[in-house]
Amino acid sequence: MDGILKKIKQSDAFNRENRVPYLKVIVLMSLFTFVFLGAEFLFVNMISRIVSGHRSVAAQNYALGVSTVGFVLYPLLCRFCKGNAQTSVSVCAAVISNACLFLMCRSGSYTLTLVTGLLLFLILGVFGSAVFYKSLCLLEDNTHIARLTGISYMLGTMLQIANSNLVHIDIAEAAILSVFIMLLALMLIRAEKNSVVPALSKSESDGGNGRESLKISVILVFFVALMTCIFSTLDNAVTLIHASGEANIGQWPRVLLALSGLLAGFLFDTASRKYMSIVMYCITVLSTTCLVILQFAGSFTVGLVIFYLAAGFFAVFFTVSFMEIARYTETPELWAGLGRAVNNLVAVLISGGSLALLNSGNNIAIITIELLLFVLASVAAFAYMNKRKAFFDGLEAEAADKLSDGERLQKLAEQFSLTPREAEVFGLLVNTEDGLQTIADNLYVSRRTLERYVSAIYEKTGARSRIGLVTLYNNA
Repeated sequence: MDGILKKIKQSDAFNRENRVPYLKVIVLMSLFTFVFLGAEFLFVNMISRIVSGHRSVAAQNYALGVSTVGFVLYPLLCRFCKGNAQTSVSVCAAVISNACLFLMCRSGSYTLTLVTGLLLFLILGVFGSAVFYKSLCLLEDNTHIARLTGISYMLGTMLQIANSNLVHIDIAEAAILSVFIMLLALMLIRAEKNSVVPALSKSESDGGNGRESLKISVILVFFVALMTCIFSTLDNAVTLIHASGEANIGQWPRVLLALSGLLAGFLFDTASRKYMSIVMYCITVLSTTCLVILQFAGSFTVGLVIFYLAAGFFAVFFTVSFMEIARYTETPELWAGLGRAVNNLVAVLISGGSLALLNSGNNIAIITIELLLFVLASVAAFAYMNKRKAFFDGLEAEAADKLSDGERLQKLAEQFSLTPREAEVFGLLVNTEDGLQTIADNLYVSRRTLERYVSAIYEKTGARSRIGLVTLYNNA
């Protein structure tokens, strides 16, 4: 009985320790979701007051396309900006974003509104990529990644719904977004300083695992791109019906969108996301059916419910899928946020053709193309599910053969001739995010004494930083 109680207490302590990074991840991703949706809503409103509907749709597509560039730029910024330089870039980007928001609200010129909007979305794309990567760094593993994403998506979407309904003055809306952008930048800076443990070990990204994760990532790009074609066409069909005045969408579908994202997060995490792809495939089948319903004068309400349920699931799916596999790639800062980038880019590329097809009124052609996309998505889904299963089954087999934490420390202590006290300090440095003063307090020694232990460890192991020690520990 004492042993069981001890395990329960250890489990509770572990959950309390993980609660902080979980909350940080939820706040980071919720802030980004709200800021991106809010900025898009404000930008479209400002543009629509200056130009006609078609040009405003085109401007929205330009903005989404530019945000994709921002997502891809982030890894380059990571390579060239380190430490204080990265902090300075984050602050400057936030200030420029705020200036763009207020210029958008005050400008009556299409060109100035468009340029400031494009610059804003370029920066938001970089922020988005940083958010997903830093969230990955804050999490020790992928255990609850789907439910954290679902909760974040729900909170961010609900914030945007509240903001658009409660705030009706453009400059006030811009001010609120500015505050949240600054908060997002500060959270990213703090995440950068607190991300002591890297998101993945080098040994996992090298060799066979690195190549296999790259193959899975490429297949996933095609799978998400094909599903985006289906969902984007469905979105355009709903928008056209709403714009024609045949039906009024109202506010409730967006609430349904937020709740479906939350539901998706918890469903996807079942059995360590083993059935996530299958669930998403079933949702894609429903979405294809929904388009058929809309095109052949079926119940618009039924089609609308299916669409918004499916859209929430899809948003969580592409976010989680890329974050999940990014941990095992050589460039996680690129792959972690690529789900949003692929979705935005493909939606922009097919927008013109999709609208032309829907406006043609040729239902047979619409259904034929939609079914063709569904077949291609099915092939990509099958390839992705098989590759993913084989990859993670292989990782589980490798994990079973790995040394325990205690065995790793013992092996490293023997390898580098560490004293028992040095081995204990080594373990605290690589297994916690505590600062030196906190570690010294826990060991009941002075900070100067602890620094002598740390210097001795660096000298014996040849490591130059705490991250270097983590790399040695992970490779043991």
